[in-house]
Amino acid sequence: MRFLDTLSLILVIIGAVNWGLIGFFDFNLVSALFGEMSTLSKIIYVLVGIAGLYSLSFLGRDRYENQTDDAVR
Repeated sequence: MRFLDTLSLILVIIGAVNWGLIGFFDFNLVSALFGEMSTLSKIIYVLVGIAGLYSLSFLGRDRYENQTDDAVR
């Protein structure tokens, strides 16, 4: 599970940096590297989107782990 969490975080960071570049400089790094909406670009966008949805589980997981830690003490 740790590997999946780390991979998800890396993909979310890549997505955030790409959105920052688009917002600040009107430069899409993914499109520049892999082509404008090429198959590879679409795959990257899908993976970043899935990683973002998976990362939502971090919020609930942290709260649940803190509650169980407090109950054990």
